[in-house]
Amino acid sequence: MTNEVLCDLTAIEMRSLLSAGDVSARELLDAHLTRIERINPRVNAIVTLVPDIAAERALQADEAFARGESLGVLHGLPVVHKDLADTAGVRTTLGSPIFKDRVPEHDDLIVERQREAGAVMVGKTNVPEFGAGSQTFNPVFGVTSNPYDTSVTCGGSSGGAAVALASRMIPLADGSDLGGSLRNPASFCNVVGFRPSGGRVPTVPNTQLWIPMATTGPMARTVSDIALFMQAIAGPHRLAPSSNVEAPEIFAGSLEKDFRGVKVAWSPDLGGLPIDAAIRTALASVPDELSDLGCEVVETWPDLSDAPEIFQTLRAWMFAHRYGPLLENHREQLKETVIWNAEKGLSMSMRDHAEACSKQSTMFARLQHFMGDIEFLACPVTQVPPFSKDIEYIQEIEGVRLDTYIDWMRSCSDITTTTHPAISVPAAFTADGLPVGLQLVGRSREDRSVLELAHAYEQVTRTAERRPQVLDS
Repeated sequence: MTNEVLCDLTAIEMRSLLSAGDVSARELLDAHLTRIERINPRVNAIVTLVPDIAAERALQADEAFARGESLGVLHGLPVVHKDLADTAGVRTTLGSPIFKDRVPEHDDLIVERQREAGAVMVGKTNVPEFGAGSQTFNPVFGVTSNPYDTSVTCGGSSGGAAVALASRMIPLADGSDLGGSLRNPASFCNVVGFRPSGGRVPTVPNTQLWIPMATTGPMARTVSDIALFMQAIAGPHRLAPSSNVEAPEIFAGSLEKDFRGVKVAWSPDLGGLPIDAAIRTALASVPDELSDLGCEVVETWPDLSDAPEIFQTLRAWMFAHRYGPLLENHREQLKETVIWNAEKGLSMSMRDHAEACSKQSTMFARLQHFMGDIEFLACPVTQVPPFSKDIEYIQEIEGVRLDTYIDWMRSCSDITTTTHPAISVPAAFTADGLPVGLQLVGRSREDRSVLELAHAYEQVTRTAERRPQVLDS
């Protein structure tokens, strides 16, 4: 089997070959390193490469296999980690010149769990500075390009991860999501990004244990690979008191399910968000595709009118907490949007924060009630298709001026405030050949159900099979 063929396989297919002894972890690693060498200079997705560490872990995986041992569900599979996740002994910059030489002493939990599951760390993926915004660029590593058209953005903040996946440089990549950072880049790059329920994939260490807004999660090229990944990274942890108590094994087994009679709410604009015409056109067939699965599709949507205020307030509070101390000594090294977010948080009152928390609780209950007989909500992931990578953020959609640099992401961030599980699954392409994802939202804590519907939809559209131009040019 050639290197090109190996890299094009899914993670599950690679795992089957490894388990049968038809390919070694070192052979699999070498195939991906060759692909990285060829493709990465054109897209700038993997910004820190650690071939020596990867070779050592691949050797450990092969030696364990020779002894009849298994290191776990990711045994021998190459992975990359987002450059916001701490990796012991490997530079983690957060995309900031302030931390360009920072080398952590310990792994974050999502990194540790992958290592313990037998994964082979290959490197770190590019992010916007501190993960702020859905356009992946920073002064440390530069901009990351979309593999379907290198003149446009890949989204963010898990942009490098999405590009590494779409370019077949890696089969699995972790990310994180506050306002859409797993979902937006997945939509822009024709891969799958899953934002789990709050606490499903615990974030450790974490100084904000009780606020389930930001979460870590998986990215892959297929929904089945997402389920495999979740078996490694999900599950409770003693330092995460709000983590979900269900064992990760709930994600094992076939995702096949009969959806006849299952009610799905379809909203082409989440109740009035400005949506670019190219997105509306690309997703116009979604109701018919869901109906083909047997779903009962109704055009309706929940009341998310409080979501922008909730998101802006709690996000600002988080930025003030995390990055406010940097304003005094490193202001000149921070991008303007980070400064704005932090200062907004520092200027807020306790009442502002308390009201946002109260409204978030109400909104959660409201969506749970909405999803009483409705099992899923289907809606756009993004309000615009991938745009020029020279543009920092979108300021207008359909003639509607946007107030902040994150307003164009509301189709994701409004869902974030509810903490419900949500996935971006490849759905279509624009007339210009740019990817468009579909967002599927499930009931709280019913993460596996979301994967089951996404898997079924994936089989109908087969959109994920379309390769990016960068591979064939």
